[in-house]
Amino acid sequence: MAAPKKHIVFDVIGTLQLRAEGIKPLLFGYACHHSMPYLTSHIRIETAEREYAYLSVSSTTGYTPFYKAFAPLFYRVLWMFGISTPREFASDEDKDFIIQSFTALRMRPGAAECISHLCANGFTVWGYTAGDVATVGQYFADAGIEMLVGNLLSCDMYGVGKPDKESYRPVLEMLRKEGEDGELWFAAAHMWDVSAATKSGFKGAWCSVLEKEPCLEIFGEMDVMADSLPEMARMVVEKAKGRGRG
Repeated sequence: MAAPKKHIVFDVIGTLQLRAEGIKPLLFGYACHHSMPYLTSHIRIETAEREYAYLSVSSTTGYTPFYKAFAPLFYRVLWMFGISTPREFASDEDKDFIIQSFTALRMRPGAAECISHLCANGFTVWGYTAGDVATVGQYFADAGIEMLVGNLLSCDMYGVGKPDKESYRPVLEMLRKEGEDGELWFAAAHMWDVSAATKSGFKGAWCSVLEKEPCLEIFGEMDVMADSLPEMARMVVEKAKGRGRG
């Protein structure tokens, strides 16, 4: 009798992707002719994720793709950083430069090792993102990580944004057909993402590389909680092996 299949779905933006330390790697900003200070893309991404999620659950506006929400927030985030006249301080050309730079962000250290270890231990690895498949696929390609195009999924395909529970359901149902009664995991560096996925039926794996504090009082314990991507992969594999011994 064939062994049950094992699948793990990764959030991409913020989990496998985005550079790893402080302000330097999370570049939202750049040095332009105004001597604009370096700012973090993380703040803008978090703001865009909030607005994206709110728009998705709104009964009046419906679903809005993440990148459509991401670009217009440029001037608002400058205001939040204390720039009193954002549209005088920066231009649409500056905004377009930042958006283009966003497509060139690199994978986190340990991402390749994480995926390699899971694949070596029988997991099929998927990516599920609020971004678009073409951009996300390029992140993997640039890092030399082999990822089947068909294994990259986007909320755009289903018209529902994370963390709405309904956004995880079609992915879960697809994998249940693929994996029968096998291991179905969801992994992310956003605790809200993992928490919502577990409420939909996934097992949850959280990595602290982005948020550091798990805020268990809000989200509760996940099946796996680790401080690095390779450690998270090892813990998921061990949990899966433990299931097989039962």
